Amino acid sequence: MDEERHPLLAGPSRHNSERKFGENNNSDPESVSLKLNDLTNSFYGTESGTIGKLVPAEERITYTWNSIHVFTPSKETVRRKYICCGKTTVTGGRQNKHILKKSGAGKSTLLNALTFRPTKDLVITGLRCVNGVPVNPKSLTSRSAYVQQDDLFIGSLTVREHLVFQALVRMDRGVSYERRMKRVEEVLSELSLKKCENTTIGTPGRIKGISGGEKKRLSFAAEVLTNPSLLFCDEPTSGLDSFMALNVVQVLKSLAQTGKTVVCTIHQPSSELYAMFDKLLLMADGRGGFFGHPRGGVRVLCRSHFLELEAPCPRNYNPADYFIQLLAIVPEKEESCHQAIAMICDKFERSDIGVQMIVKSAMRVKEAEYFNGDIWLNGHKYESPYKASWLAQFRAVLWRSWLSSVKEPLLVKVRLLQTMVYDSLYTWSNLLWTIDYSGRSDEHKRSVVHISDKYDLQNVFAVINVFCSELPVFLREHRNGMYRTDVYFLAKTIAETPIFILMPIVFTSICYYLIGLNPKSDQVLHRLWNSNTRYMISCLSANVSMALSVGPPLIIPFLLFGGFFLNVNSIPVYLQWLSYLSWFKYGNEALMINQWEDVMDIQCSTANSTCPRTGHIVLQTYSFSEDHLPIDIIALCCLIVGFRMVAYLSLVWKTYRHN
Repeated sequence: MDEERHPLLAGPSRHNSERKFGENNNSDPESVSLKLNDLTNSFYGTESGTIGKLVPAEERITYTWNSIHVFTPSKETVRRKYICCGKTTVTGGRQNKHILKKSGAGKSTLLNALTFRPTKDLVITGLRCVNGVPVNPKSLTSRSAYVQQDDLFIGSLTVREHLVFQALVRMDRGVSYERRMKRVEEVLSELSLKKCENTTIGTPGRIKGISGGEKKRLSFAAEVLTNPSLLFCDEPTSGLDSFMALNVVQVLKSLAQTGKTVVCTIHQPSSELYAMFDKLLLMADGRGGFFGHPRGGVRVLCRSHFLELEAPCPRNYNPADYFIQLLAIVPEKEESCHQAIAMICDKFERSDIGVQMIVKSAMRVKEAEYFNGDIWLNGHKYESPYKASWLAQFRAVLWRSWLSSVKEPLLVKVRLLQTMVYDSLYTWSNLLWTIDYSGRSDEHKRSVVHISDKYDLQNVFAVINVFCSELPVFLREHRNGMYRTDVYFLAKTIAETPIFILMPIVFTSICYYLIGLNPKSDQVLHRLWNSNTRYMISCLSANVSMALSVGPPLIIPFLLFGGFFLNVNSIPVYLQWLSYLSWFKYGNEALMINQWEDVMDIQCSTANSTCPRTGHIVLQTYSFSEDHLPIDIIALCCLIVGFRMVAYLSLVWKTYRHN
């Protein structure tokens, strides 16, 4: 008889003793929504002293969603997996709603659906309204903030530098620079980040930085800088100890006190955190199970609903843990679990509170259907999601890009050391042939020009590692309305240009003079064009692993048709178009012309019968011509512009798909 009943009806102790080790409860479980009580004092200030005064009642936001369905697309409807949220209203005046679920229950998916953030291979349907009016993604982004579960940062920056950048691009245009910096100081103190403000954030496996808990607090600090009208938080207390988790919840309460609406998911709140909540909304299978005060919830649910089911909440037991276990769907016992959940939800829907919630939700939907298209309330229909102007965005992103480029080991320290080592090896191996233009000296000079192509390939993989690692950060920040795609691309390119100029200059200034190559000034420009062109190709990479796998097969054909491995005239007609797109061809030809066009006599030994007699013959050996130097320069410039445009359009396409 006991095996046919809901597995949790005997109470948590019995359930825990009967559950086998490793048994998982991750299939479509419950949700518990919690609302924090109001505070009596303000937390953020205005220009006169604090940044966020109390929001008037007419400006407060009520966020409503109705019949949100998230499912995996399938031709067979019965095989679709649904995450249903039913009808829920989040009242906006001085309150904060928390959504509590088990790990893997779809909390992040729910918040992504509420914030118009599509998830790969998932379809989202339903209605989302602000004050009863349908809202579009851009308008919602301009008035809300979202603290996501995964922490993404530029690892080479410090905590303070990260928050300063966030303040420059997130806060309203009318806020002065002094006020922005003051707000940064306030957030650093409020979230106990003052002691690590000058510490590098760090990148796992590459750059040592702050702890995981400090990263979580830093993510939260970046979002609360602007004191948004609507704040979504995906497990903001994960990875924090009990003290810091309590500190974060107190910040949420303070935000809610000013009239903001805060929607959060939280993972295993302690009893102390649970006691701070003012209202409780239990949800299971997309239906409401209870709405009221947490203590009232325990009293009513346990003594009314669950007492009849012989499942009272034990004394000295965390009610949040009890509700999670009670409304979970246990594998191999799904039918009895669904029956117990349906019994709880049916009884609540027949109660006075349940009827009132259903009527209010239906009224909101009816009001929303009156409007056609996406509309934002109070004249905010066409409000841009960007808080800063184009110029302000550009200055901020350029500043951050320059800092990250200078501090990035792969771009500066490692590559500078690599360049000096290469120069030393090349110089040492060729010092014996630096005096005259003998036949063997000629061969070694040509080999150095050829080997320098291999050095240029290092630029590609260095940029791939750095640029691709920042791509997820860019996509998230762009989605949050912080800056435009063209701003990021232009600022990133300009910030890294001095570094890509420095490395070829170091290489050529050492190698060319010591070996005895022709040190014309335009040679440095040729090397710079070569490096920048390869940088544009690396910008097309989607991620590091894919770029490192796909990059060499894409580059090697252009290297083969660059003039050293294959003579240009020997290439089949149907493949000659590759040589015209090869930046190696134009760069190598320009370098060879630079070295050999003025050489009128090469002393050849009798043992070397194939030795060319003049520099003109050397160029003819590779099908190069002295007259092609202007063409090579123009072609390199065209390839630079072309590859930059392709890279930029690729980045625009990525943002379009991501959004």
